[in-house]
Amino acid sequence: MFTLQESIRPSADLRNHYNEISKQCREDNEVVIITVNGRGDTVSLAYEEYKRMKARIELLEVLSEAEDDVKNGRIAPVSDTFDDLRKMLLED
Repeated sequence: MFTLQESIRPSADLRNHYNEISKQCREDNEVVIITVNGRGDTVSLAYEEYKRMKARIELLEVLSEAEDDVKNGRIAPVSDTFDDLRKMLLED
């Protein structure tokens, strides 16, 4: 399982120490939780990590849809699927 390091910082740090927080996210691959009045408010993370997380979520959504298709009998033989793919490729 993949776990990111986290740190918690007050919102004033975001304003006063942005470069430090940015470096923490980018170089240390750390998630920074920004608090307001002692409660979690926002999360800052490196852009590359955001893209990886987004890709993982999208993959999980596709897998969930596929699992739902299987559970509800919306399946086709593999040979039919490959035949359809061959037809599509030949059309292009």
